[in-house]
Formats: sequence, C-alpha cells, structure tokens
Amino acid sequence: MTLRRFFNTLNGRFLMLTVIFVMAAEIMIFVPSISRFREDFLLSHLERAQIASLALLANDSIDMQLEDELLANAGVYNVVLRRNEIRQLVLSSPIPAQISGTYDLRSPSAWDLIKDAASVLVNPNDQVIRVIGDPVKEAGLLIEVTLSTTPLRMAMIEYGIRILMLSAVISFFTAALLFVAVRQLIVKPIKHVVGAMTSYALAPEDARRIIEPSAGVTELREAEIALCEMQMELTGALRQKERLAQLGGAVAKVSHDLRNILTTAQLFTDRLEYSDDPAVIRSAPKLVNSIQRAVNLCESTLAFGKAEEPAPALKGVRISELVAEVIDSERLAIGDFDLSFSEDVPATLVLRADDEQLHRVISNLVRNARQAIMATGKSGEISVSSFEDTDEWLIHIADTGPGLPKKAREHLFQPFQGGTRKGGFGLGLAIASELVRGHGGHLILENSDETGTRFAIHLPKGFAQSEGAAQKPILA
Repeated sequence: MTLRRFFNTLNGRFLMLTVIFVMAAEIMIFVPSISRFREDFLLSHLERAQIASLALLANDSIDMQLEDELLANAGVYNVVLRRNEIRQLVLSSPIPAQISGTYDLRSPSAWDLIKDAASVLVNPNDQVIRVIGDPVKEAGLLIEVTLSTTPLRMAMIEYGIRILMLSAVISFFTAALLFVAVRQLIVKPIKHVVGAMTSYALAPEDARRIIEPSAGVTELREAEIALCEMQMELTGALRQKERLAQLGGAVAKVSHDLRNILTTAQLFTDRLEYSDDPAVIRSAPKLVNSIQRAVNLCESTLAFGKAEEPAPALKGVRISELVAEVIDSERLAIGDFDLSFSEDVPATLVLRADDEQLHRVISNLVRNARQAIMATGKSGEISVSSFEDTDEWLIHIADTGPGLPKKAREHLFQPFQGGTRKGGFGLGLAIASELVRGHGGHLILENSDETGTRFAIHLPKGFAQSEGAAQKPILA
C-alpha cells in the first residue's frame, strides 16, 4: 500500500489528524512554557546575584579577583541593591555594550512575558539587558542586574528543542493509541459490515451470509441491525420472485393439464345426467378421481406460489431426536406393511440448523422413500445416518426402493418437472433443496437404481466467507 493510498484510508487520516492536533496543542503549550522558562532563567540569575552580593555585605571590601569570580558564577556584569531607599552598586565589572533594554520581573503580565521571550528568540545578536526583581526573602527593596542575552537565548533554544522532542514523542504515542482504538472500535466493525455486504451479494439466498449484529458502538450496531433486516427482507423477496418465476413457467402446462382433466370430468357428468346405463354408474368413481386430481393440482400450484420461506433461525439441533421423531411418524403411516427403519445417528451429535426446516427436509425424503417402496408392494428398508467431519455435517437417507425414473433424475429439484411418483407434482424435493440452500448447504442425489436410492444432505459448519464457498453440483 502506497503512502498516498494509506492516507486516503480512515486509519491514515485519523493518524495524520491526530499528529496535527497534538502538535498544534503542543505549540499552544510551548509559547507560555518558553516565556515561563525565560522568566525562571532571569529570576535564577537575580537570586545568584543576590547570593554573590552577600559576600560584599559581609566584608566591606573584597579583591577584584574574587569580585570577578562572584560575577562570573552569577552570570551577570554588575549587581545593584536597593536597601532602605539607598541604591547601591554592590558588584561591578566592565559592560561590553550599551544596555538595549530593561525588564521588570516584579509584576509582569503574561503578554509581556510572551512578547519578551519572542524578541529574544528572533534576535540572534548578543545584547546587554537590565533585569529588575524583588530580592529573595525580602532582603531589600529591589535587585538589579545586567547580563548578556546570548546564554539566555541558547538556554531557551535548548529548552525548546527538548519540548519539541517531547511533543513529537507524545504525538507518536497518542497517534498510535488512537490508531489502534479507531481501528478496533470503528474501522474493524466497518470492514465487518462491508465484508458482510460483499459476502451477501455473492449468494443472497444463503442465510449464513446475513450479517449478525455484533458491534459495540451504538451507531455501528444500529447500522448492522438495519442491514440485517434489509438482507432478510431481500432474501425473502428473492425467494418469492424465484418461485413466482417458476410458477409463471408452469402456468401454461398446469392450465393445459387442468383443462384435459376437467374436460374428462365434464363428459362423465353429461352421461350421468342423461343416461341410466349401469356402466355409467360404475364410472362415477372415475369422475370423482378426475375431479380430485384437478383439485390437488390446483392446491399444490397455489401453495407453491404463495409460500414464503423465512430465513432459517440457526441454532444447535440434536439430530438424533429429530430423526427419531420423523421415523416415528412414518411408522404410523405404514400400518402392517413390511417396511423397516434403521438409524445410525450419534446421540451426542449436535449441528447448527433450523430444527423446523431440517425436520421438513428429512421428513420429505423419508416420506418419498416410504411411498416409493409401498408402491412396489414389496418389503423394504429405509435407513438414516449422520456424521461429521472438520468442515460439515452430513445426513444420508437411503432406501431399497425401485429407484427414480430417468426423467425424474434429470429434473429432480425443478418444480412441476421432478415428480418421483405418479400423481406427484415435483414440489417436495424442490422445497427441500431450497431449504438446504438456505442453510448454505446442498442436497445431493448420490445414487438411484434398481437397488435403491440414496440422498445426502451437506450442511457446512463454518460461517460464509466474503469470497464465497464453491458451489457443488446438485446431482452427484
């Protein structure tokens, strides 16, 4: 990532703005700090000059060498004390230049201190200034010294450099902390939302791709909740649209078949109305069957067109209990027919699914197998097994029935085309396949021949990734 591209990101701009704001704050602090440093520097020289003058006050006279040493240690050229209204030159030495300015530190204003400090920094020439202040411990009315500005200016520059370096370090750590905080609290949740949107766009029918609100920031969580609701509504709308499109393609065929069925019923009705022929009376059941077939076809078509499958509510499901419930229901339907059921499902196996929708899928497959075996009049067996690997849960439904017709295998999961038995309309397997896809999985016909049929339900363990999972073929 180039530097320009980095600063176009939210992280980069927060980092840059943080450094700018911290440096601006440090500059606002620097100006009064440097003026305060100048004041302390001059006050310390006044105090040292007062201490040096004590040597002369203790002895009325001192030699020139000692006086020069005292002035050098104090960093001044001369010292004037005012005691008892008398102004006295205590220590003195030659002044190299004229006094360029006088500064009174007894009651300076903040603006005066800032202005005087700025004048020292901007003027590189060495000057001699007079400084007036109050003596320490009220030892007199005032003390006055003259000194050079060069040591003062150098000390102020060194202090400023230290302040700027400290400001840079503070800016760096502050920016780093804010960078991490913004990345964790704002940028990462935003990337999560963007990733969820990208993932959802790849497969809107996959309920695993619907975002699960998890942000801790209130505003971002509200955005995630709004996105979640929108995705759920869109998924439902897409499913309804798909069903309506399929329904539209089947309307012409349904209308043709329904017309033929009702025409047959009408012919029998006419004969019943005008004939006392016993053969006609015997044909009455055919009329009833024809009408019943028409009613069933209409009900199935309308039910498919109006159905709105909600997004699956994924939770932990103990598959052994669900399979046992389905098999118990089917045992009630076989009566005395010679049909056995077997289960190979671990009692502790728990998978992530919508229990109601998964029940419908397994129930549909087991019911189809039971009807296929009973239609042959021969004994048979239906087995349900389940296991898991590192990536997914698998459920197998196998039977010893006659197998699926070739036409049914070619259009197995297509509504109105993949019927597996006479009188069926091919809606059960289409709905089952759709429900499994809603879990992010797939329903596969692994085998179907004269020895039996075997379906497999694959349910992934992981959440959908933004790059999308590879789509496996529906038929093995």
